[in-house]
Amino acid sequence: MQKIIVIGCPGSGKSYFSKELHKITSLPLFHLDMMFWNPDKTTVGKAVFLNRLCEVLQQPEWIIDGNYESSMEARLKACDTVFFLDYPLEVCLNGIRERKGKPRTDIPWVETETDEEFLEFIRNYNAENRPKVISRLEKCSDKEVYIFKSREESKGFLESLKCR
Repeated sequence: MQKIIVIGCPGSGKSYFSKELHKITSLPLFHLDMMFWNPDKTTVGKAVFLNRLCEVLQQPEWIIDGNYESSMEARLKACDTVFFLDYPLEVCLNGIRERKGKPRTDIPWVETETDEEFLEFIRNYNAENRPKVISRLEKCSDKEVYIFKSREESKGFLESLKCR
């Protein structure tokens, strides 16, 4: 476990899980949102984003947190371990509600409002995005793939790592 990606619906706790995994493993942690977004909520150009990602992928060890469909194939190819936080819709919506107004290290601003388009993406994630993720993961026989169905499962896994 040296090159890890953490994926899942927005609000599932990818960043939290990644930070905890980083504390346990000491692997460098990178958030895709920090590579893609500017503090003023504008985005960097696609070439800039992909260049930043390529620089990380070339490193010998990392944890990369985030979905970003456009770069999923490259990250899956480069990683040795995948964590998919495959949680129910309500868990993810609660995650979005709970983070509002709190400073975070995974995005360059504090979320004060929830965008309706973003909520709609989350509501549709299990029907539209999840099947694509599952299909891709089924082709990753050369990777360690962990699929957690609840926060309790992911927390239990992190606790088990602390005991090693």
